[in-house]
Amino acid sequence: MTVTVLIGPPGSGKTTVGRLLADRLGVDFRDTDADVEETTGKSVSDVFVEDGEERFRELEAAAVRAALAGHDGVLSLGGGAVLAEEAQRLLAGHTVVYLAVGLTQAVQRVGLASARPLLVLNPRSRLKKLMEERRPIYERLATITVTTDEREPDDIVEEIAKAVAR
Repeated sequence: MTVTVLIGPPGSGKTTVGRLLADRLGVDFRDTDADVEETTGKSVSDVFVEDGEERFRELEAAAVRAALAGHDGVLSLGGGAVLAEEAQRLLAGHTVVYLAVGLTQAVQRVGLASARPLLVLNPRSRLKKLMEERRPIYERLATITVTTDEREPDDIVEEIAKAVAR
């Protein structure tokens, strides 16, 4: 089973690039946030608000575990999924693509009126803090790093496809 895992902060393009990459490689696409939503019947935002971040992280960890065990294709992880030590262990041996994005681009892509639960109060400041805290983890876990700033999704997909083929 071969899985290419996309990691990165909100606004890095994991879902957009992931779908296009899966199409380009002729494989299935899976998104752990979508898995959590399917399991709970709620949006990620609603899980955060109604059940709390701790419960969301439990559901997210289960989604990552299941996806890495049973998915063959391209897998997009939620931006904070890599915070769990279990997820970090499970990613070992997989092709892990870190989609790096600068703060300005991330803010433009996410939008300041975002429904993303961790970005509710002062979204630009919160996003900056999340990116700074998580960057070392993304960098450590990545087998491939691709910068997404000022680039079209198709160009990013092409770079990843070439790197994965090596």
